[in-house]
Amino acid sequence: GPLSERPLMEVRLGELHTWISTCSFSPQGLLGAVQKAWSSYCAKYIHVRQGGPAGISMLLAGYCLLSYGWNYQHLKRHRWRKYH
Repeated sequence: GPLSERPLMEVRLGELHTWISTCSFSPQGLLGAVQKAWSSYCAKYIHVRQGGPAGISMLLAGYCLLSYGWNYQHLKRHRWRKYH
């Protein structure tokens, strides 16, 4: 199919610049991209017939990593130190 309709994982490295130039970077285009990514994530990991805990555990792990990253400066200041 046309290059603009291909998903990112099917685009070759040499075609990446052309594929990015066909994307819409307006607020509506970015919102549509986020909605499409979320719906494909849900279709693959959450709304499956015989699904396991993989999708929800990935969301939980992502939240833990983001939370740690947001609080890293605070946690870094309040660590126990051997030398003051």
